[in-house]
Amino acid sequence: MQILYDIAVFLVGGLLKIMALFSPKLKLFVSGRKEVFPKLKGIIADSDTVFWLHCASLGEFEQARPIIEKLRNQYNNCKIVLTFFSPSGYEVQKNYKLADVVVYLPLDSTSNAKKFLELAQPSVAVFVKYEFWPNLLSELKNTNIPTILVSGIFRQDQIFFKSHGGWMRSKLKAFSHFFLQDENSSGLLNSIGFENTTVCGDTRFDRVYDILDRENKLDFIEEFVGDSYVFVAGSTWPEDEDLLVNYILENSKKNEKIIIAPHNIKSEAIANLKAAFGDTAVLFSEKQGKHLKSFKVFIIDTIGVLTKIYSVADVAYVGGGYTKSGIHNVLEPATFGIPVVIGPNFKKFKEAVDLVAIGGCISTSNQLSVNKILVEFRDNEDVRKEKGQIALSYIKDSLGASDTILRYVKSLE
Repeated sequence: MQILYDIAVFLVGGLLKIMALFSPKLKLFVSGRKEVFPKLKGIIADSDTVFWLHCASLGEFEQARPIIEKLRNQYNNCKIVLTFFSPSGYEVQKNYKLADVVVYLPLDSTSNAKKFLELAQPSVAVFVKYEFWPNLLSELKNTNIPTILVSGIFRQDQIFFKSHGGWMRSKLKAFSHFFLQDENSSGLLNSIGFENTTVCGDTRFDRVYDILDRENKLDFIEEFVGDSYVFVAGSTWPEDEDLLVNYILENSKKNEKIIIAPHNIKSEAIANLKAAFGDTAVLFSEKQGKHLKSFKVFIIDTIGVLTKIYSVADVAYVGGGYTKSGIHNVLEPATFGIPVVIGPNFKKFKEAVDLVAIGGCISTSNQLSVNKILVEFRDNEDVRKEKGQIALSYIKDSLGASDTILRYVKSLE
């Protein structure tokens, strides 16, 4: 199996170089990995305490961030190495200030794994949620580097739990400890002989709850909403927007303000969305000099402000649930104590499943159900507040994973 895997890594590496000639994203994937070892050289000294955290992409980075912040506070002179697998994560966070160096994770050949560890010299390695690279895990075990998985979640259909999964199961022995999101994951690992597990939840809860302590006010949003009822739709896809346009045109009231932050902010998509509302909509990119209070719909054609915008919402709709990829982040609006509305594709996201089960999040299935719940929340303040409190309580009850992980790291000293 090892030989077959090494051949596969070699072939994939060559194939990616060819495909990169035709794909801008793959070009970043390939060219970025050429910089890994040069960027690491000279950063780490033999005497440094180094924490290496690996994330697949942006979602996992949000789970890593509270751990990084606590490590930085606890170990003033430590070095932090942050790696990403995907360009979408690396390109956004390559200048992250709390890390000493941010690089791509090299392709998983034995030589790359050895060279990476020689240069990074991690005192502790932290993998976020998943990303199980066999050669890298083997080298971590061979060099006795404490390795932990945080915010981990396992499923019965993964290869580790199949009769033919022995080779991959053996790679899990590299982990000193598994910090898991749920009891099911712990039970699955226990069933294949791993007792070194702690169920402490998802570190993202610590991340989103910290948002409440930050300055979330945006003057242009305050001007737009005034004292109106506010409905915010975040990370929407065209499938969501078709439903929302119908609701807004057919069911919204005069004293209702709508803010839409689309997932795709390319000019053509934004122009089409704005056209659906005519003169009643204003874009973020065109807000200068406009009397914002006079508009009904505010379309946010930029990134980085959605979390702050949720702070003024009475109700939030989180997009993606009518696509194959599934919903986006429901925790950010929930932490502001507001009910969340989503589409039907949410079953792969534990936090959404939990919130739907307890009533803090409402799943819709069609135009009729979207209109019905949005009208009910708008017109019934008591129901709205009740569901919002459920959402906030769920966030509060789920805090503390980062502290649990930090205590374990300190115990390794």
